[in-house]
Amino acid sequence: MTTPPALLIAGIGTRDEKRADAFRDFVRELGARNPGLPVAGGFTGQSPLPLTDAVARLADEGVTRFAVVPLTLIPSERAEQDLTAALDREVELRPGASFLRARPLGPHPRLLTVLERRLDEALGGRPRSPYDRAETTVLLVGPGSTGPDANAEVHRAARLLWEGRGFAGVETAFVSLAAPDVASGLDRCALLGARRIVVLPYFLFAGAALDRALQQAEGWALARPEVEVLTAEVPGPAEELLELVLERYREAAGDGAWSGGAGSGEAGSAAGDPVAVSLVESAHPGSPAHVG
Repeated sequence: MTTPPALLIAGIGTRDEKRADAFRDFVRELGARNPGLPVAGGFTGQSPLPLTDAVARLADEGVTRFAVVPLTLIPSERAEQDLTAALDREVELRPGASFLRARPLGPHPRLLTVLERRLDEALGGRPRSPYDRAETTVLLVGPGSTGPDANAEVHRAARLLWEGRGFAGVETAFVSLAAPDVASGLDRCALLGARRIVVLPYFLFAGAALDRALQQAEGWALARPEVEVLTAEVPGPAEELLELVLERYREAAGDGAWSGGAGSGEAGSAAGDPVAVSLVESAHPGSPAHVG
């Protein structure tokens, strides 16, 4: 019987210690919930938690096959290039190793469920009436990128979040590198008639990006006391996200996937979920990519 591949969780480069700590906790929690599956994680590029260290730790345990799940909500060409380059280096270092690539996490129905729950929590956690939601506008805030494809994914997530949930609207803004910034996004919400706005971060973990988003929102709210501005928490290590990572793992690993533990989910993804573009060869368009 073929040994299932290990789960390698890949973050896209950060020097943010707070974000790296949250990432480390997420990986630890996933491993604790799935004791029969080798799990490790790290970031591409310069980071306090480098991906190469995670690969080395698993390799020291005898692992030669890896299913790599990018722990990112926003697929982008730059992120794909960084991860491909990192895995290419690992193949050079470990000629016997092979790496199967999964798709990024979002947007996905499980993720949208978490975002909706964070909105309800920001609104006080009590049951919301249709009228109450109709009086609330959401500002979905992405980290921002110089790549238009990455920014477009935030707009796509906003549309999916708005559909069928009864909010007055879901607008978008970015912390940096792209327009509109948070203040300009709040201006737009107000011009559209919003009197209650929830600022909803579209990144997984707390860190410098969240801090900047909150500072921008707080500064705007002080100048516009007639508008109620609330802030929601990041998704964090929610049950649905832990399950989604396992779903992506099984999708990449196919028939050889590990099948124990919690959060089985369906192999595959929701209709319309984007396939990450890979610079390495894959079996057919839309399949998980294979390196090595």
